[in-house]
Amino acid sequence: MTDQPMRIAVVGAAGRMGRTLVRLVGEHPGLALHAGLEREGSDALGRDAGDLAGAGRLGVAVTSDIAAALDGADGVVDFSTPATSRALAVATAERGLVHVIGTTGLVPDDEAAIRAAGTRARIVKSGNMSLGVNLLALLVEQAARALGPEAFDVEILEMHHKHKVDAPSGTALLLGRAAAAGRGVDLEAASVRVRDGLTGARSSGAIGFASLRGGSVVGDHQVILAGEGERIELNHRAEDRTVFARGALAAALWARGQSPGLYSMRDVLGL
Repeated sequence: MTDQPMRIAVVGAAGRMGRTLVRLVGEHPGLALHAGLEREGSDALGRDAGDLAGAGRLGVAVTSDIAAALDGADGVVDFSTPATSRALAVATAERGLVHVIGTTGLVPDDEAAIRAAGTRARIVKSGNMSLGVNLLALLVEQAARALGPEAFDVEILEMHHKHKVDAPSGTALLLGRAAAAGRGVDLEAASVRVRDGLTGARSSGAIGFASLRGGSVVGDHQVILAGEGERIELNHRAEDRTVFARGALAAALWARGQSPGLYSMRDVLGL
């Protein structure tokens, strides 16, 4: 471990999450902004990442050159797209870097590529980086284990801003996987993602999802365990996206001292 600040490359530096990350990196004594990455053609290219984030000039120009951004970096924080995260995983593995992935909407091929990259990179991947959500997932797993599928039905409701492109959210799927783990079942086999028309009675053991989109909602999640005559509701509401950014940066600092591997926020938080 070194006493030098950890040099961080922020992916999507001009976006809402990217700007938040740039600002928080600039405020953290143990971190230094090494690079800001954006897509080809972005209006932000060449601009100072600190100026974009409202943090003052940091002397780091936004670039679309992945190699230039990663060379000399210690870690990458990545809330981007599945294709970008997959490409970055290959690049971080080649350099043995820390790679924190908060990207959602990953398909099995993406997941496989990221797992392979974890043999050389130190990857922390989660559908949600906040402490509260990861604690909620643990509680959901315990509740689902204690309250069997014959007596309690599990439904997961999530709402996000109108610009979100994937559904269910990565956090909803994280909570669904926690419920499935508690019951010892495969989420893909148990989940119900769409209900429309004459659907028939609810299947015992199903894990249902409902997705709402609108306005500027940062992220609301509710897990309902509904039994006969009683209902348990476990909720998390994100009021500011800094909760995700702070968690991601904590994950990067934690992973710096780890061996190559694929980790989760439960590993980071000791849960």
